[in-house]
Amino acid sequence: MDFGRFKQQLAEKEHELVSGISRLEGEARESREAEVEDIIDEATSSEGKSATFQESSQAWQTLVQVREALRRIDQGTFGTCVDCGRPIELARLQAIPWTPYCREDGEKHDRELPASSDSTL
Repeated sequence: MDFGRFKQQLAEKEHELVSGISRLEGEARESREAEVEDIIDEATSSEGKSATFQESSQAWQTLVQVREALRRIDQGTFGTCVDCGRPIELARLQAIPWTPYCREDGEKHDRELPASSDSTL
């Protein structure tokens, strides 16, 4: 498997995410500095901050996964499912090179996500 190509893709994604997070943080700072005129402006500003925060959180989560994938390349474990140890399908790695799971274990984790987020409500 050509890890060099994956390493390059992951490094580019890392750069893209860091730039995007910086942009989002700048937008959040600017929205805090904006003068709020009335209740409608305040609600709109609050909604915008919430959307920016959610987008930034998702970008941070992906950035962590990208950096972990780069670490796995350096350690020689890239392309191996962290749960079961089986090889991750090439098509899956090509689509989501930062994935730590084979398809089967990835689907298992996806099914578990809604249950864990419901319990925090």
